Amino acid sequence: MSTTTTDTYVIAVIGAGGKMGMRVSNNLVKTGHTVFYSENSPAGQERVTSAGRELTDTATAVKGADIVVLAVPDLALGPVTKEVVPQMKPGSIVLTLDPAAAYAGLLATRDDVIQAVAHPCHPSIFLQRTTPEEYADTFGGIAAPQDAIAAIESDDPEKKAVVEATVRAIYAPVIDVHWVTIKQLAQLEPTLVETIACMVGALLNEALQEAVNTMGVPEAAARSILLGHTQVALANGLRGDNPFSDACLIAMDYGKKSIIRDDWKKVFQDDELDKNLAAMLHLDKIER
Repeated sequence: MSTTTTDTYVIAVIGAGGKMGMRVSNNLVKTGHTVFYSENSPAGQERVTSAGRELTDTATAVKGADIVVLAVPDLALGPVTKEVVPQMKPGSIVLTLDPAAAYAGLLATRDDVIQAVAHPCHPSIFLQRTTPEEYADTFGGIAAPQDAIAAIESDDPEKKAVVEATVRAIYAPVIDVHWVTIKQLAQLEPTLVETIACMVGALLNEALQEAVNTMGVPEAAARSILLGHTQVALANGLRGDNPFSDACLIAMDYGKKSIIRDDWKKVFQDDELDKNLAAMLHLDKIER
């Protein structure tokens, strides 16, 4: 079980004017942490200043930071860490928001700088929402509570506390922070949630379009029955709320045999994870 802390830290956000940078900054500004915001692009700088936040050059932002949050795209993390990590104070933490580059060994490292990764779970489909703001917040980080996943390459409980406090701040409101290894986080994101769950979501939309455009079903009818049955399918399949009927089980078996390859579980193998991440990072292969 994760713990909370009332301690405050010095946090630097690199890429503060990007999409994720603005999200995490919007939450950090509500905390008692001392936060420095750094952004190189003119458009991003405009977004930061328009939000009423002061810009700080990268060297100044990171030199005294307890933790540096790299809110930049995966493909930029290599060169950004080469610039940032050498300027960080000993014992500080560099936090990336996606595991791919860390798992692939693309980040610049230092023996006295600790590497950590965190990623939001996003609000659960089963979350008990009570306000319009919670219903509208499907991504998380605004009103709907969510969990987060974190990994840190240190056994120091004080460093872990810094990461957890930062994670709870940038992804607020957070219910729980689950701790895994960097490799396990890479197995969750992308394999479990992008390769499989997001693919299934896109497949559902393709199926909806087939029902409308090929079968000629009115779109409102097709959308209504799909959205309702998707909730039932997830509730039954992931929570066991109600057993699927015998006829439904037969249809499900037909669908699995017709659509899914027999060897689909190979995506959980290490070599397949490496191939997947290499493609995502535009690499020939993962070398660690």
